[in-house]
Amino acid sequence: MEDSLQEAGLNVKQVKEMFLYVGEKVQENKPLLTRLDSAIGDGDHGIGMSVGFKKAAESLGQKELATINDIFKTIGMSMISSMGGASGVIFGTLFMGGVKGLESQQELDLPLLANIFEKSLEAIKTRGKASLGDKTMIDALEPAVNALKQSADQHADILNGIKAAEENAEKGVENSKKYIAKFGRAKTLGERAIGHQDAGATTVWIIFKSMREWIENVSVSH
Repeated sequence: MEDSLQEAGLNVKQVKEMFLYVGEKVQENKPLLTRLDSAIGDGDHGIGMSVGFKKAAESLGQKELATINDIFKTIGMSMISSMGGASGVIFGTLFMGGVKGLESQQELDLPLLANIFEKSLEAIKTRGKASLGDKTMIDALEPAVNALKQSADQHADILNGIKAAEENAEKGVENSKKYIAKFGRAKTLGERAIGHQDAGATTVWIIFKSMREWIENVSVSH
């Protein structure tokens, strides 16, 4: 099972279960995200992400999902509709931006995942105008996407690709501590924001970490 799951990729049911697990983990980290955001932001990032993933879980449970596209779209729309504000739009775009115009897919392998998140990254940059080093979620997402693409080019399986993305995202979170913020309330702090990691970047790392954990757990249990 381990080989087939990792080599062939994940089916629609597995992708849904994986993102339900991701949502649970983000909600569990609400206190951490709130603490990080309270240091330099509005303090509402953990609450917003928790609300967004809770709504996504409800929507995923209610809908008949036939494709990978449906899952990403459902999560993204749930976030935008329930979270409000910039975070809702940005994290909604993380899920919706990459499947826009994508042909219907029944299976999520590493090249597809890399492609989806690369398009999401572009959509977020266009929408939010942030770049690497601006102390935003891009600081974790861009290195993670680069790792996914590199792993896909090297024909790695989905687990190893996500592992590489997780490691790069974690480095990106660490790097975000060095930056002066260009957006949000943290922007007004100038150099006082240095030494604090970005809450949005931390959420991106938690998402990849949770995806990796779910695939590992499924592989072990079969």
